[in-house]
Amino acid sequence: MRTGSASFKLDDTGRIADAKFKTFGCASAIASSSALTEMIKGIPLVEAEKITNEDIAEYLGGLPKEKMHCSVMGREALEAAIAYYRGIPLPMAEGEVVCECFGVTDLEVKRAIAESNLRTVEEITNFTKAGGGCGKCHDRLEELLREARHEVQQQIIPDKRPGRLTNIQKIKRIEEVLEREIRPALRKDGGDIELIDVDGDFVMVSLRGACVSCKKSQTTLKEYVEKKLREQVLDTLIVEEGK
Repeated sequence: MRTGSASFKLDDTGRIADAKFKTFGCASAIASSSALTEMIKGIPLVEAEKITNEDIAEYLGGLPKEKMHCSVMGREALEAAIAYYRGIPLPMAEGEVVCECFGVTDLEVKRAIAESNLRTVEEITNFTKAGGGCGKCHDRLEELLREARHEVQQQIIPDKRPGRLTNIQKIKRIEEVLEREIRPALRKDGGDIELIDVDGDFVMVSLRGACVSCKKSQTTLKEYVEKKLREQVLDTLIVEEGK
């Protein structure tokens, strides 16, 4: 069930020269549609497509959580106008209707869950209105939430770094990263690096060659050496320059 419609006009370069929204609803719905009108004027159509409901809410300085669906309505109206312009079906409308009261599809719910990290049926209702009527779709919404959580868990890359390392293991891994990645990169610019000591999470190194006189040596230590060691050895390591 939609509460508004949108139309736009493109200039010769494919940018939106003008846009209009017809909205039926509360003040938040009208404000969201008005904000989106201002946001899309002067930008290419492909950029307008990327605007999210979160962007609209931020443009307005925030919306109450129970009114977030108002920003979604404006976005959906724009998507419908773009689909009409291109002569294609509205992608979100191709899904299975899960909330008959408000005509919300599973694709709309899935997108809201993914984009806004929704965790409860109440949050889904705030963002899409699904579940805000008779409540018969609550079980299906819970199922979509479980599916989304499962997909996120499947995408998580296991951290192969051990939680605890002995000092010998730590030194060995640090030396491996230095030899495999850091040292070759520094040598390309005439520099080098030497491991001096490891005391707990403190890694003492000494820069050599061109790195000694380089004005960005501290940046190299912190933004490159320390970052690499934290990524591949232990995320609590602190790199300091020794003599």
